[in-house]
Amino acid sequence: MSKGPSQQTPAPASSKPEIAAFIERVRALGPATAAGTRGRLIFALDATMSRQPTWDSACALQADMFREAAKAGGLDIQLVYFRGLSECRASGWVADSEKLAELMSRIDCRGGHTQIGKVLGHARAECAKQRVQALVFVGDATEEKIDDLCQAAGELGLVGMPVFMFQEGHDPVAESAYREIACLSRGAYCRFDTGAAHQLGELLRAVAAYAAGGRQALAALSAQRSDGARMLLAQFK
Repeated sequence: MSKGPSQQTPAPASSKPEIAAFIERVRALGPATAAGTRGRLIFALDATMSRQPTWDSACALQADMFREAAKAGGLDIQLVYFRGLSECRASGWVADSEKLAELMSRIDCRGGHTQIGKVLGHARAECAKQRVQALVFVGDATEEKIDDLCQAAGELGLVGMPVFMFQEGHDPVAESAYREIACLSRGAYCRFDTGAAHQLGELLRAVAAYAAGGRQALAALSAQRSDGARMLLAQFK
């Protein structure tokens, strides 16, 4: 069950080695899209009550990511979120970053259990219809059977959809699960807290830019003095 604000423990941001490992995993994906095609990225959120204290700042970061993807061009994003006891919803595929930001603003947090398994299953179904370059998930807990999540993550890895797991806070159970999901899907894991919001935002924008336009888009973002893009771009040299 989701935690209340009083039960949360402040967590340190990911260490430099963890950030470097995250960037390395993104680099290892290779070309994100074929020439003349649009990339597709699923952006999934835990909207249970434990995330309420930082929800507004998270929304701002995610809106920035959508806008960066729009600048890079060639990327469609689907927003997925879960909350309550059984609510798990997905938007249509959207290219308009402002529309995605508006969708985000309409979501409020509600108490309930995590539904990461549903998110992974949904991503697999979407990929069966048409390739999806990556799944990004932002959450702070997991209350599901780890073996089930691992199986779903492994299936995504087999079809070439890496999962980038961003953990808010320092719940050890969530960390273990998130790391396994990232590993089995051939994605990456990174932890953040409110003090690392800017760093998370940079990494999100870099992932979005890369998924949309590969190294050329990253170079353009790096020229704007984006730390996340520079860290990622450096790995290609």
